[in-house]
Order: sequence, then C-alpha cells, then structure tokens
Amino acid sequence: MTNDPMTNVPLIAPSILSADFGNLQRDIEMLNQSEADWIHVDIMDGLFVPNISFGFPVAEVAYKHAVKPLDVHLMIVEPDRYLKRFAEAGAAGMTVQLEACPNLHRTIQVIKELGCRAGVAINPHSPVTLLEDIVGDLDLVLIMSVNPGFGGQRFIENTYKKIADLKKLTEKYNPGLLIEVDGGVDQTNAGKLFSAGANVLVAGSSVFSAASPSAMISTLKHA
Repeated sequence: MTNDPMTNVPLIAPSILSADFGNLQRDIEMLNQSEADWIHVDIMDGLFVPNISFGFPVAEVAYKHAVKPLDVHLMIVEPDRYLKRFAEAGAAGMTVQLEACPNLHRTIQVIKELGCRAGVAINPHSPVTLLEDIVGDLDLVLIMSVNPGFGGQRFIENTYKKIADLKKLTEKYNPGLLIEVDGGVDQTNAGKLFSAGANVLVAGSSVFSAASPSAMISTLKHA
C-alpha cells in the first residue's frame, strides 16, 4: 500500500458504492491509475441507514487490489463491534457516525490504537457544535451533504455553512483537521467546496457514471 497522502490536499476519494460490482477489480485498478487519493468504502447495515451495502468480503477484495488507502465509512449501529475486523480488512482510516456512538471518545481511541486515521461523520441535521468536545481528538470530520443511505442524491446547500462553522472550531481546537464532504459532489460544486475549506471530497455517482471516470476524478481534484 502507498503512504496515506495526508499533506497532499485537496484529496479525492471516489466511492466504490457506485462501482460495477461485477467488475470491481477493474474499477479499483482504474482508481489506482487515476489521480484519486483514497478509495472510499461505504459500509451500511440497513439499521442506521435504510440500505445495505457490503461488509468484510468486499472490503477485503478492495484492499487486495488497491494501491491507495481505503477510507472506510461505517454507517452502522454499534460500530465498536467491528472496528478491529475492518482494520484487519485493510482500512487505513475509519469514520464512524456521531449519531451512532454513545461513547464516542472511547470509539475514537480504539480506532487510533488500531493504527487507523480516526474520523467522525455528522448527518445533515446534526450541528457541528456537537463536535466541540471531540474535535481535538480527531484526524477527520466527514460532513454528510445528503442524508446517508443511497448514492445519487441532490447536494444539500447548507453544507457550505457547516464547513464554515467547522473551520471555526478547527482553528480553535485542531488546525490540522481534515474536512471531508460526501454526497452530491460533482464538477459543479467541487471548486466551491474546496474554497469553503473542505480538504477531501467523496464522489461516487459523478465519477462512475462519467464517460471517463478517470478524467472526472482529475476534473474534481483540480476544481
């Protein structure tokens, strides 16, 4: 695996939720050859979100063929039960949902002890002020710009305000924090998101539905 390009921002993390699962190796090899920085892996359990995606076997296949870090987003209840297993499946970073973690400090501590980048995601209805007591311990915050569960949703415009609010928190508590945005990201808003203060953009549908996914990744990265 290549080193995590933590200092090479802006970063693009295409989501394999939108990949062709009949040709997953092919799509991952395309990402390897592209300007993508991370490979985003969405884990959904049908409980925290109204959809089921995939689990350890697909994550392990992605890790087997990827030469770029796996950015694993756990949209699941009781994520603590599975942290070690996802680390073993190849996660370079793990992001848990604020709304699913009653003992969030402990969860973040375990992720770091497993040697992974530790992130927290917040849903569109959750204000960033809820992160004030944890943001200093984090490597990354993921702002969901759609309601999680399905790809291809329309971007929520309030996301820009949330990025600005989070930037104020990071300046006070954690200037090196990475701000990631996921949901409805495409070539029409990528530049504005980076300008607002985001460091990492997750893109699924806009990449894999493009005539040239690799070219779309380049367009997003240089937006």
